[in-house]
Amino acid sequence: MSLDSSIRSAAQATYSAYRRVPTRWRLAGGSAALTFVILCGFAIIVGFLTTRQIRIQFNDSVRASADYVQQNARVGFDEQTASPDCGTLPDIANADGAKVRVYWAASFESSPFTEMCAFGGRNPRSPTFTVEGGKEQHGYRVEIRQIAVGPQFQGQAPLAGIVIYARPVSATKATVAKVRFFLVLGALGGTALALAAGLLVARRAMTPIAELTASAREIARTRDPSRHLPQPEADDEVAELARTLDGMLEALDSARTETEATLARQREFVADASHELRTPLTSVLANLELLEETLQGDQRDAAASALRSSRRMRRLVADLLLLARADAGRVVPHRPTDLSEILLDVASELEPVTGDHELSVEADGAAVVSGARDELHRLALNLIENALRHTPPGTHVHASLAHDGGDVVLTVRDDGPGIPLELRERLFERFVRGNGDGGGGSGLGLAIVRAVAVSHGGDVTVDAPTGGGARFTVRLPAAEQAARDEAPAGA
Repeated sequence: MSLDSSIRSAAQATYSAYRRVPTRWRLAGGSAALTFVILCGFAIIVGFLTTRQIRIQFNDSVRASADYVQQNARVGFDEQTASPDCGTLPDIANADGAKVRVYWAASFESSPFTEMCAFGGRNPRSPTFTVEGGKEQHGYRVEIRQIAVGPQFQGQAPLAGIVIYARPVSATKATVAKVRFFLVLGALGGTALALAAGLLVARRAMTPIAELTASAREIARTRDPSRHLPQPEADDEVAELARTLDGMLEALDSARTETEATLARQREFVADASHELRTPLTSVLANLELLEETLQGDQRDAAASALRSSRRMRRLVADLLLLARADAGRVVPHRPTDLSEILLDVASELEPVTGDHELSVEADGAAVVSGARDELHRLALNLIENALRHTPPGTHVHASLAHDGGDVVLTVRDDGPGIPLELRERLFERFVRGNGDGGGGSGLGLAIVRAVAVSHGGDVTVDAPTGGGARFTVRLPAAEQAARDEAPAGA
């Protein structure tokens, strides 16, 4: 990987990570970063100027002290013993914390100079080094001045003298370090305060957006676009967004109302049409049954074919009527109904058409639910017919009833090839047909099963049991449980 591609990848990763950071942190972080840059620039300028001024003042102080020593020092020799007499130099050295050395010679042109006085401490392990005046050397600011040294013996001319004044720079460096420390501390503290203030301001600015988000989630959860979003107090961009979203919700609510009205009219039309078709279809079926009995040969076969098609149409009309009632929320009167009797009736009804399939029913004992007998009959019939239609010959279809707590459980299981997972998710939708339908079904059978189960306070599921095949499970409240659920509160 080349350097350019590595840099691009790193930049993209950094940008992606930045995009994942919450907006309030990005706003506060940007404000803090800008504050940090400004404070760093301020600290650098102030630190440079302050440090420079401290050093200038220190150097001026050292020069002034050296000048004072030069002007006020009285150095000579004791007339009796000829030993050095350094006068007030010890006091000057101690007052400034400095080191003072005095050297003398017969004249400034002669050499070497001889040390005469030394104050301010001497470290025997310190190396000897050459010093130059006006410079900082070995931790000291050094100044050199010429002075006149009193004669060693009375009557002699004054001697040439040199005073070396050296003051340690450690205190000045400590002061400079403190200045830098407080400047850095101030920059970091200011950045932290800017970050905290930025977070506070961003949080207050993002509060209306958070309220809009919470309200939008609640609207999505309740599926109720008629609710209004909270309007921020400030007339800013967020308020404009809230008004725009509110207008969109009003438009959606209006469209939903119109759609619901249209669907209600369609359901009413389907229900009315299905109901109106039942009477002529019954008449057509009766006439075709009569013709089938009286006609002979090809005419009888044609009448039988028409009779089968009419029966199929009657069942389709009945299915549409049942679904229309379920969509409209029309409740058919419920009464205690024994599912075991219905299951046995359905098995007897389907026995002539099982063909090469094997159908078994396990319905020992009563399984009473509160419901409409015709609808529950259609539920059981559609489930078993679905298993017979969509499985190959030789498949075993088993229907059973059981009690589970306060529920009655109807299970229809087969050992066929099973149902693909992608089809199971939409199996109970209307007009969905399996791969093995062959065009023989309307695609409404399992939709009716779910509609009946839901209208009776239950539900239906499908899964793949161990060993293969498919298993449909309908769970309905038992008659006693259903009666308790339907009883008014406080009854």
